[in-house]
Amino acid sequence: MALLLRHHILLSVLIGFAVDCIVGDPEKLPHPVRWMGTLISALDVRLHRYADSPRKQRAKGALLVLCVCGATAGLSALAVSAAFRVHVLAGIAVESLMCAQCIAARNLMDASMKVFRALRDGDIPAARTAVSMIVGRDTATLSAQGITKAAVETVAENANDGVVAPLFYLLLGGPVCGMVYKAINTMDSMIAYKNRRYRFFGTVAARCDDAAGFVPARLCALAMIAAAFLFCFDGKNAWKVFLRDRYKH
Repeated sequence: MALLLRHHILLSVLIGFAVDCIVGDPEKLPHPVRWMGTLISALDVRLHRYADSPRKQRAKGALLVLCVCGATAGLSALAVSAAFRVHVLAGIAVESLMCAQCIAARNLMDASMKVFRALRDGDIPAARTAVSMIVGRDTATLSAQGITKAAVETVAENANDGVVAPLFYLLLGGPVCGMVYKAINTMDSMIAYKNRRYRFFGTVAARCDDAAGFVPARLCALAMIAAAFLFCFDGKNAWKVFLRDRYKH
């Protein structure tokens, strides 16, 4: 039992990753990211004012980040602690579930394969519909080449945001750390736009996401380069592109 206690985080991450690979994220089940989104939206309405100075907007944006990260860390730690007080196996079960909810490998694979199959079958309208589910841009007029480009870009980004980075933080600090990363990533997707509304208010959220993703993004890139060599693709060019673009994220 002592050995199990020492290695419960690694065990929970492995179980969680396996669960995600098998079942993904069923839409009907409650998910922490949706709760995070609800909290972010509520704080956005409460704190954000166009009339505020840029400095004040940044300060309020920082307050939102602190509130969301603090609430996420506190509730996650409380859930894990309560479960372990019941029994070590209950704690591992809760940790494993939280780990699974941090990872989005299965959903990313399923969504991207829908695009691939539609393109393979020459069904451009279906491919446009499929790619519209995983990108934020207008896909109504995209050609097959444009659809492929959009799909590859979003898979490359989400391979880090939805798989490598969550695994990195789960292994670093367990499900609490993983959930805080998901909160940061969710804030980035909701309030870190470079538009009139969020130019200043979303600054801290954007900077936090950049910082949190810095190391995992490079690990993800190196894994992709290794895979390119392993599966006999153009690994040398992948390495050159990595060296060229590594400071863009």
